[in-house]
Amino acid sequence: MNTVPLLVNLAATAAAVALTMLATMAYALRTRTQSVVDTVWGLGFVVIAVVSFVVSGLQGEGLTARRGLALALTAIWGLRLGLYIHFRNRGHGEDPRYAALMRKNTGPVVPYVVRTIYWPQGSIMWVVSLPVQVAMYQEAALGVIAWIAVAVWAVGLLFEAVGDHQLARFKANPANQGKVMDRGLWAWTRHPNYFGDATVWWGLFLLACAHWSGLLTVIAPILMTHMLVNRSGKALLERRMARQRGPEYADYLARTSGFLPRPPRRSPS
Repeated sequence: MNTVPLLVNLAATAAAVALTMLATMAYALRTRTQSVVDTVWGLGFVVIAVVSFVVSGLQGEGLTARRGLALALTAIWGLRLGLYIHFRNRGHGEDPRYAALMRKNTGPVVPYVVRTIYWPQGSIMWVVSLPVQVAMYQEAALGVIAWIAVAVWAVGLLFEAVGDHQLARFKANPANQGKVMDRGLWAWTRHPNYFGDATVWWGLFLLACAHWSGLLTVIAPILMTHMLVNRSGKALLERRMARQRGPEYADYLARTSGFLPRPPRRSPS
């Protein structure tokens, strides 16, 4: 694999991410809803995949099954996530997390939001997308590893999509107001959506492993998993839920896996 075209691709996608984040920031500042960046999170990966597909094609890469598969898997995941978050958040105003973050600002707004929101999210997005970018430049035919990658990706997408659907239905029922969601996939893991998200990117990493260069992108699924478990996902949400739900949530924590799915334990007596 020639590294020069890949380096050109990496530069092009970095520019695309920067422009996407700048446009998102401009819209967010005008509407005073920084939470729009959550919708753009999934869509940003689609932008990266499309730019990589186009740039690799312009540099002479043939229309291989691997290139098409990398684009399709990323687009399906990113579009589903972006649309789900858009419709989930529509009409609810600013997310309390971003409202609290904005209240901490004591200086100029633009440098603050760049430093705390758009630079971190844009840079993480670019790093996590590395397997997709690298896969665009691999000429190997689809083999056993590629189909294992698709299977892992599919498991992740299933957990994420079904978990989101189950939670949306639970919240839509007024009788569940103030209750803890502990049914369906949520009985097997406290975060089926986060587990699914991480699994999708482990699958995309495997897709890039047709060449040794793909192994170097292992930082991508590791970073995604770390963010979902220890930073902006599981850890942050569980602290908030513990404050809001009290003993009922403590019981849920005791009997339900924190991340990897497993049968629920019996409730402590």
